Amino acid sequence: MPRRRQAVTIKHVAADAGVSLQSVSRVINQQPNVREELRDRVQASIDKLGYVPSIAAQRMSGSRSYLILAINDRERTIADWRARQGSDWVDQMLLGGMLKCAELGYRLIFELVDTHNDHVERELQAAIAALQPDGVILTPPHSDNPLITDLLRDQSIPFVQIGSRGEGGGIPIIMGDHGAARMATRYLIDLGHERIGFIAGSPEYRLSTWRTKGWHEEMASEGLPVEGLLAEGDFTLEAGRAAARELLSRTSRPTAILASSDQMAIGAIETVREQGLEVPRDLSVVSFDNTPITRSTRPTVTAVDQPIAETTSRAVELLVAAKRGEEIPEGPINIPVGFIVRESTAAPPPD
Repeated sequence: MPRRRQAVTIKHVAADAGVSLQSVSRVINQQPNVREELRDRVQASIDKLGYVPSIAAQRMSGSRSYLILAINDRERTIADWRARQGSDWVDQMLLGGMLKCAELGYRLIFELVDTHNDHVERELQAAIAALQPDGVILTPPHSDNPLITDLLRDQSIPFVQIGSRGEGGGIPIIMGDHGAARMATRYLIDLGHERIGFIAGSPEYRLSTWRTKGWHEEMASEGLPVEGLLAEGDFTLEAGRAAARELLSRTSRPTAILASSDQMAIGAIETVREQGLEVPRDLSVVSFDNTPITRSTRPTVTAVDQPIAETTSRAVELLVAAKRGEEIPEGPINIPVGFIVRESTAAPPPD
């Protein structure tokens, strides 16, 4: 039987270089005030032995854990997974975060936390105690939960608030929700639509307010009516169905609908069909997020493309920079959105 190759450890590097474990750790962690001769000697041994630093070795210095903790809403995430509805928020979040962490020598740990739980502080405290992360990524609605942000701030743990203006004291990153809603509304106006309905998202997400405001402002800029064209939703398929039924029951129904999530847009399209109408012949539909379902449904859905992977990648960069004591940009950092035109939009039907 061939012998398995023994894994090279920090002890092998230290022995080969003739230095202490602490000296190797200081070189691995790129700490200041390390003599150039020592750095060169340790690096030569690392290259010769093919050593790949482990998190355990990097953590020997005690100043960094090389772990970033990303938390997402438990209830909504589990519901989406069980329903297998095609939402890829978590996939994109992990893609952007994990790739950037790997690039910077970090690891991303993903946790689900129930923001509505009375014990949310205890849940998060347990995760922090076990992992000792160098930074935390908060996604909505966690981003603006004061129980969470106060805990992280009190423990001096850098954190990013995605979809937030940063009132909790973290590093705010937004994905241009206000401007994206204006852009999508403008696109429909330019197609000739004057009665554009809007299906809002869950009110516990601040981005829902920003999107509603963007739609309202773009309509107002053209002197177009909004009364009777706003329906409430919660990002789910059933909410989209119900909101579309409400909007289409109005005396002067819309010729287009902008929905605050892909799931609600699909729900709206299903309601349109139930009423004997066709998309986009009788009603155009635009959605937010651009998850895979927008490309697999018929018709394919015109969508605001949310840069989730880019956002979490930037979040990791900012947390690592904060841990290193580097200067962080002031104010919310805006990650530009995209806009994908597909089959669900067209000019309004003739009167």
